Amino acid sequence: MSYYPLSAIPDYYLMDELLTDEHKLIRQSVRDWVESFVMPKIDEAAQNHHEIPNLMRELGKIGALGPYIPVEYGGSGLDQISYGIIMQELERGDSAVRSAASVQSSLVMFPINEFGSEEQKMKYLPKLASGEMIGAFGLTEPNHGSDPGSMETHFEDKGDHYLLNGAKMWITNAPLCDIAVVWAKNPEGKVQGMIVERSFEGFTTPETVNKWSLRASKTGELVFHNVKVPKENLLPKVIGLKGPLSCLNSARYGISWGVIGAAIDCYCTAVQYSKERKQFGKPIASFQLQQKKLAEFLTEITKAQLLCLQLGSLKNAHKATPAHISMAKRNNVKMAIDIARESRQILGGMGIMGEFPMMRHAANLESVITYEGTHDIHLLITGLDITGINAFG
Repeated sequence: MSYYPLSAIPDYYLMDELLTDEHKLIRQSVRDWVESFVMPKIDEAAQNHHEIPNLMRELGKIGALGPYIPVEYGGSGLDQISYGIIMQELERGDSAVRSAASVQSSLVMFPINEFGSEEQKMKYLPKLASGEMIGAFGLTEPNHGSDPGSMETHFEDKGDHYLLNGAKMWITNAPLCDIAVVWAKNPEGKVQGMIVERSFEGFTTPETVNKWSLRASKTGELVFHNVKVPKENLLPKVIGLKGPLSCLNSARYGISWGVIGAAIDCYCTAVQYSKERKQFGKPIASFQLQQKKLAEFLTEITKAQLLCLQLGSLKNAHKATPAHISMAKRNNVKMAIDIARESRQILGGMGIMGEFPMMRHAANLESVITYEGTHDIHLLITGLDITGINAFG
């Protein structure tokens, strides 16, 4: 069980008044699931470097996989604010749980729904939505992270099939995946996406071990050695980096909400601990430096909440730009990791113990601040939007 009461979760600017009854019902149902299913298991899973058993099917049961995917393909047809709220509640449990849902939703289901054929949608989306099938997303390579345009993975046209060769790295759920949406260069050197199934000969997924971060999820590689991919598995409706980058925009949006949940978990724990822990004859919450920390935590969480709510409204109206999303992802992850680190100090030595979430969240957020666009890359995206000058090269 969590250390703090759920009533302590902050809504300092009365954001709930801007949410619909459906939003609040969704939040409460996911929050209850996290309390009952994730919280009792997460410390042991992270300490022992293994995933929570049956996680994807449980996420499917609560509608957390592809919630904005149309109902006819197994989704719930929810809006973007609902998706964000779900990500927030999942990451309050752990970044690995949110990451599993985020990858499945934004990096696997999203491109199949947006760029896939009707046959691909019907074949894959319902099973992905239920968690019966686990997906992975192959973009980052051993030699190419922030520069996906230089990817080396490629495929050749062999008449009745494509022949895929290459490798992808730092892939969430790779060792568990049933399918992977893989981005590779076609014979003309243009990027296209294809669906690669676990059963295809020459497709292997070695696990990445010895991680200090996201220890409650599986990470690995996608390796392709002369993999024969049926032509009907090519995503037909997009060519170029627009395809994978649009997936990342959806995932980054989910991250910007999700990390608020991690920050809230640390904040609420610090508030309660500071009221109960006594030094020099009084609660440490009575000391100015501790109140300064708590006040700054609440301020930053509130700012992040408002940023995400407006971004969600822009997403619903199809007005959100990649630069809007980059700003929110960068700001909110930095906010969350700072709160994780500073709140750990409020707990002193107890802050490093597994009974409290600070060190686990801080370690996880070291990955989140790097993946799907590093902290500095998102800064340059904003800089490009301001000046019109590309500073990447």
